[in-house]
Amino acid sequence: MLAQLRPALAMITIFTLLTGVAYPLAMTGLLQVALPSSANGSLINRGNAIVGSKLIGQSFTSDRYFWPRPSSAGEKGYDAANSSGSNLGPISKKLIERVEGDVATLRKAGATTIPADAVTTSASGLDPHISPAFATLQIARVAGARKIPEAQIRALVEAAIERPALGLLGEPRVNLLQLNLALDAMRPEGAG
Repeated sequence: MLAQLRPALAMITIFTLLTGVAYPLAMTGLLQVALPSSANGSLINRGNAIVGSKLIGQSFTSDRYFWPRPSSAGEKGYDAANSSGSNLGPISKKLIERVEGDVATLRKAGATTIPADAVTTSASGLDPHISPAFATLQIARVAGARKIPEAQIRALVEAAIERPALGLLGEPRVNLLQLNLALDAMRPEGAG
């Protein structure tokens, strides 16, 4: 029996070291050289401060900013440690009440037609993107809150739209954090 146990333990040790230590270290080192931004979480810096990641959504509630789609990740949303869908079904009272509340908030802000991503969560609850339709829906509110002409905000949204890869893979989308950072960087017409 010892003759069979020794090779088995040796193989477990060898493959643990290869697949559990050597391979991850090699891939981490290679990606740090080849794609350092992606390997470190696609973080966005402003000055010396990290303001977020291109890959994880954030909550914006002020009328001065574009709002994200709802998140079911964590108590307050966008909690990467609690990433998952809500698993609430279409007849769930809790889900219906949340969606009705979101619709009421958007109607109060002036929306007449509401895109699906404005009231539905993504599967992970961390989606950093909104549809161009949802971004366009918010232009008047953001322009009014910032006292910036709607045409300037509309141009900013148009510039922020990420088109499908190769013209056909995926949907057009807008990275919300990058849009809101561009919004903070813009100056109203005539501002010195």
